[in-house]
Amino acid sequence: MSSDQEIEVKFYLADLPALQHRVEALGARCIQTRTHEVNLRFDSPGSQLSRNFQVLRLRQDTAARLTYKGPQQAGSEVHIRREIEFEVSDFDAARRFLEALGFTVMMAYEKYRTVYELDSQLITLDEMPFGSFSEIEGTDPASIRRIANALGLNWEARVVAGYVVLFDQLRNRLNLDFRDLTFANFEDKQPSAAELGVAPADFSVTD
Repeated sequence: MSSDQEIEVKFYLADLPALQHRVEALGARCIQTRTHEVNLRFDSPGSQLSRNFQVLRLRQDTAARLTYKGPQQAGSEVHIRREIEFEVSDFDAARRFLEALGFTVMMAYEKYRTVYELDSQLITLDEMPFGSFSEIEGTDPASIRRIANALGLNWEARVVAGYVVLFDQLRNRLNLDFRDLTFANFEDKQPSAAELGVAPADFSVTD
């Protein structure tokens, strides 16, 4: 939300439609209807970016977007890291450009995302292959917590880790042998909250 900075937190959901009802009841404005996302995560030879806790990502949703993320800031109750993101005109050309520079796709992941805006904060409803989540991205931790409280979300159940980290942890727990976080790979399996290492934060959300 702020210049070159990502400040957000996510919550695992037991009932995404119920939370969506609550978001709309608070008067949030839908700025992106349910959209399929494809993300390609790149790394340099020897996984240098991953070792430095950096992210290079190419995303296709309503547009093609190239993103850099720096290491996560330590000691914060929310997820804070440097983020530089901009649109590119051609997803396939951007992929070829990155590969020509020596970067390779380390994994792909997808989701369906709906985005709302409330009091200058963004609320996303994410349907991931391994479960449903909501992200609140804002200008500062206090504003994010205020929105979470208004939505009846349990702050203590917040998830600071990113989706790729959650996926890596899940692969280790379940000995999964596939690389990509796709709906096809999870077609015949639905991990529990315990297997994901999270807890539902929307137990108090009601219609």
